[in-house]
Amino acid sequence: MSIAKTYSPKDFEDKWYQFWMENDFFKSVPDEREPYTIVIPPPNVTGVLHMGHMLNNTIQDVLVRRARMKGKNACWVPGTVHASIATEAKVVAMLKEKGINKKDITREEFLGHAYDWKNKYGGIILDQLKKLGASCDWDRTAFTMDPALSEAVIDTFIHLHKKGLIYRGVRMVNWDPKGLTAVSDEEVIRKEVNQKLYYIKYQVIENQESSSKNQDQHKAESQYSILNTQYLTIATTRPETIMADAAICINPNDVRYFHLHGKSVLVPLINREIPVILDEYVTMDFGTGCLKVTPAHDLNDYELGQKHHLPIIDILNDNGTLNEKAQILVGEERFIARKKIAKMLEESGNLEKVEDYKSQVGFSERTDSAIEPKLSMQWFCKMEEMAKPALDYVIDGEVKLIPDKFINTYRHWMENV
Repeated sequence: MSIAKTYSPKDFEDKWYQFWMENDFFKSVPDEREPYTIVIPPPNVTGVLHMGHMLNNTIQDVLVRRARMKGKNACWVPGTVHASIATEAKVVAMLKEKGINKKDITREEFLGHAYDWKNKYGGIILDQLKKLGASCDWDRTAFTMDPALSEAVIDTFIHLHKKGLIYRGVRMVNWDPKGLTAVSDEEVIRKEVNQKLYYIKYQVIENQESSSKNQDQHKAESQYSILNTQYLTIATTRPETIMADAAICINPNDVRYFHLHGKSVLVPLINREIPVILDEYVTMDFGTGCLKVTPAHDLNDYELGQKHHLPIIDILNDNGTLNEKAQILVGEERFIARKKIAKMLEESGNLEKVEDYKSQVGFSERTDSAIEPKLSMQWFCKMEEMAKPALDYVIDGEVKLIPDKFINTYRHWMENV
């Protein structure tokens, strides 16, 4: 018998896979044998499988087939996940190509298009797994939006809520203005972006509560060049957020600004008075040493604002346009507003200079829209009570990680979740 010089997959794979399927070699029915079960990490119904899926599923297939050969009742459960945010972005793009705007159709109509997408690409994904030779029990194929699974999610949510583990609160989230949703840190792609760094002047005004400088402060100031006593300068890449400023923060040990202790400044363009606050959080040798504090639009600023009991002024709508709290340019898209604010600052004499600047900016993995740090009412789950037993099972050896070098990584995750 001669062996062909080249391997032709189509001459063998379809034939043998069909034979396996016809004889139910992958079917699993509960019996007295030791069970060995893997639930496939379900691929998103957003397209087709890539090489990462192929590698991962090959490893699973090897483990399942090995267990089957060792006489275990091996069950590999296949399925797909709806991945709502990602799928919505794909469906919206598909509808746009057809001249259909999501806002112009009903929820039911949109869901109909979404299920059409799922049926098309979900089927392709399952066919790809079969082409790979995956030994799944296809009678158990599941979709995360199947009624039974949806009900299980609701039941679990209610159960956790009754136990006090689910709660609702306003937190700073990664907001996608295009997708109109919060996204996880895992779905934020960091990109280096060429930006502009705007140096903006804030007029200093006297505060009746300000105390006179002591002699040591006078002596220290005489050794350094002091900024113009009428203005202080901050540097920011986001001039469109100055209308949300709640304070200017300086380091209490920065001798350049002793004269500003207890003072206030006026926010340019809207002339709203905000205090100058003191906190060692500010790095004296970075930028101008003056930090604008915008609690509603930056995580670090939010924490600083909470510490100093500053007001929260949210000037952005969910779609990234300016709202009434901005007082000016209401309704303008954030990046258009940025350019207009820069021009207005220049015309008012509050723009000291502009420099080119490279920085890391977060983008939504799903819509490629620049992420906006935003305070939003969201549901959260208390993890400490659930993380402890999950860690204990691994430390005690009841659950084994392979390779075990990842135990410390797992411990770090569970202790800092």
